[in-house]
Amino acid sequence: MKIAIGNDHAGVDLKQYIMQNFKEHEFINVGTDSVESCDYPDYIHPVAKAVQERRVDLGIAICGTGIGASIVANKHKGIRAALCTNEFMATMARRHNDANVLVLGARVIGMDLAIHIIEAFVKSEFEGGRHQRRLEKIEKIEKNERLL
Repeated sequence: MKIAIGNDHAGVDLKQYIMQNFKEHEFINVGTDSVESCDYPDYIHPVAKAVQERRVDLGIAICGTGIGASIVANKHKGIRAALCTNEFMATMARRHNDANVLVLGARVIGMDLAIHIIEAFVKSEFEGGRHQRRLEKIEKIEKNERLL
């Protein structure tokens, strides 16, 4: 699986730990490798663009809390970024919401928990069915169309 991974200064150590623990996946590193303060939009935008343009299968976005990264990623049409703090959230984000970007807060979760969250996210698949109808409504919102 090809994964775009991006981070700000708060996520440098977590990103490196993730890439070391998932050698079976190909990572496109668009994040900073410096712990000097920087602006997360500069590194999360390329993750979302890579997913949006289908250059990768999934994205992982990391900042201090994950909140800013979620906001940035979800500004992109077709991106369904999910901030997950446990495996259940990651599984359901994929199964019910067809999430294509996993967002992690480096200052919120531990490194080993992050690994379990990623495992759950990557191995889960979209269930379709009634959930597809909901995604279609999200697409209408993106196009500024009426829902009802």
